[in-house]
Amino acid sequence: MQTYRNIISASASAFAISCALCGAANAEDVERDQIIVTASPLERTVDETIIGTSVVDKEELARNFQNTVAEAIAREPGISTTYFGAAASRPIIRGLGDDRISVLDNGIGAIDASVTSPDHAVAIDPASADQVEIVRGTSMLLYGSSAAGGVVNVISGRIPTEVPEDDIDVSATLGLSTADSGFDGAGAFDVKVGDLGGGAVVLHADGFYREADDYDIPGFAESAILRALEDDDDDDDDHDDDDEAFGTAENTFFETHGVSGGMSWVGENGYFGVSGTVINSEYGLPGGHEHGHDDDDDDAEEEEGGFIDLQQRRIDVAGEYRFDGGWLEKATVRAGFADYEHAEFEGPDEIGTVFSNEGVEARIELVNREKDFLGGTLRGAQGVQLRFSEFSAIGEEAFVPPADTSQYGFFALKELSLGKLRLELGGRYEHTEHEVQDSDFDGLVPSGFSTSFDGFSVSGGVGYQATEEIFMGVTGFRTERAPYSTELFANGPHLATDAFEIGDPTLEEEVGAGVEGTVRYVNERLRLAVNGFYTSYQDFVILDETGQFALEDEITETFIIVDMLADDEEGLPVFQFLQDDVDFYGFEAEAEAELFRTGGLNFFGDAGVDYVRATRDGGLDEDLPRIPPLSAVFGLEARHELGDLRFEVEVVSEQDDVSAFELPTEGYELFNLYATFRPMGPESPIAVRMSATNLTDEEARIHSSFLKDILPVRGRNFRIAVSADF
Repeated sequence: MQTYRNIISASASAFAISCALCGAANAEDVERDQIIVTASPLERTVDETIIGTSVVDKEELARNFQNTVAEAIAREPGISTTYFGAAASRPIIRGLGDDRISVLDNGIGAIDASVTSPDHAVAIDPASADQVEIVRGTSMLLYGSSAAGGVVNVISGRIPTEVPEDDIDVSATLGLSTADSGFDGAGAFDVKVGDLGGGAVVLHADGFYREADDYDIPGFAESAILRALEDDDDDDDDHDDDDEAFGTAENTFFETHGVSGGMSWVGENGYFGVSGTVINSEYGLPGGHEHGHDDDDDDAEEEEGGFIDLQQRRIDVAGEYRFDGGWLEKATVRAGFADYEHAEFEGPDEIGTVFSNEGVEARIELVNREKDFLGGTLRGAQGVQLRFSEFSAIGEEAFVPPADTSQYGFFALKELSLGKLRLELGGRYEHTEHEVQDSDFDGLVPSGFSTSFDGFSVSGGVGYQATEEIFMGVTGFRTERAPYSTELFANGPHLATDAFEIGDPTLEEEVGAGVEGTVRYVNERLRLAVNGFYTSYQDFVILDETGQFALEDEITETFIIVDMLADDEEGLPVFQFLQDDVDFYGFEAEAEAELFRTGGLNFFGDAGVDYVRATRDGGLDEDLPRIPPLSAVFGLEARHELGDLRFEVEVVSEQDDVSAFELPTEGYELFNLYATFRPMGPESPIAVRMSATNLTDEEARIHSSFLKDILPVRGRNFRIAVSADF
């Protein structure tokens, strides 16, 4: 409870300081004018959206450099991660993850295998990102069932949409880190190569390379509570700490690199372009994750460990045309095709399972021109989205059968502005079909089995600009999500989660109904935003631990389910996908203010707090597993024309609202320091960035991670990077 009090006390102090200073004059505006296109094709700014949105810009991404998109945005309110080491992490928004959060690459899905398992990396790298847009709450109307809980959209310039200033832009970055002996480098350029048909032809290329060893941790890899339980289970009452990993998170190494090339025609009324991207990554599977079943050489298995070798080849197409007149204002088309594959190795040259996903996704949006209607102005958009994928998992550890998925959806949005009042209404129809393909997989259904779902979702919102500084909004929605193929067809050992997972092909659509409210106060020196939400789900799909165990028969190499284990038996806990009624509720609050000026320095303060609770059947004692605890981030920043200095405190409460069979997680405080030096002033093309994270070498564990009791986050780390942007 002490951590709760720390968060509440610090939040109240930050709020009071901000309010006291909000009336001062002669100050710079707090930056908040980013256009966020992910929330709506009508292109509202962050402070104009009725639902909770935020943007992480390129400067912040560079300062808080991370290896995955999820970690790069993890300090934003309402965001957590599945954290499976430094190389594999997927975002969690308001406690929702997996197939309910859509991770997009310029508006098109990642087309990988990251939804299937938390040890599968997202095939989108933050190195090339210009900004990351986050939409909290349902974005299902625009992006389908996979966006039932929110969207993370990585915006990059792989397909140029404008001609670079002075006809060429070049950027490069090199960095080093201490906690993992890490090295990273990235570079990109855009160049105008000529004129064609009244427009310009622009070429783009970018590439990146990163590598790191196993990272340092403050103490034991296993949590104190898990070690205590192991001591209690030890017959000799003598737990040998010498056998445990200490000081280093074993098998957290990674090496990843990628390259992309694109070309666009950019004209007065729009653009059209294409790009190709190649990503290769090899990373260890940490936390004692073993793919092998051969115990004859335990030392070698422990030394080598399992690892993943990942590759994706991707082609994207995008275009936009702005009409001079008529009922259409503009039309936008985006499409992506990807061939993804990763092999899970038990050791060098020992492939256990190969996952592949070949897919295509496309969307067309038509935005209507503004017109007079009922004494106000009416705008709107409509569109269609198509998705097709061929997914397979082949090998001794495949826990899902090969399956083809097809999905198409139609959506429409309308917005009526009546002075200070704005009304929004939208709807979506979606058809999803899963078909199991021929294979030797011992599944719950035969090869050729198919199932389909028809979903209807609606949303309505009201926004009111009460004063020049105050905006209020409320949104109500009802959504339907089709089950993912893993939830339907899984039937086997899933060693990444240390579980035997069983799907249910009779699952029905997941129906959510809820409300979200937002209040914002914005003036020249202060921005305050509070979002509250409540969603009630019917038939929410849960991966629930049954209390049973799966034992492998050494002769038949099949598994049997038992209620109890004998003393000499080792088995995997059995998890079953089932449906139950669930309630999610919580809030996010943000504050950012300019505090004062002195000696050429501008001082800013900011704070962000979030909380989410998820319960089954409305029962206060029936919590869902891996729900993030109350957390907050507080920052104090000094800005000068030659650079910036930022001190940051991340406070995370203990999580003891846990499900059956789940251990609680202790809270923690992380102290971080960031410095940026621009030797030639604010427009300097050269920048030197230094950071010192987790200064006190605190042990911190992510409750939403399957590995939280055997894998803490990185310990104290120092990083230096030099970037050039011409």
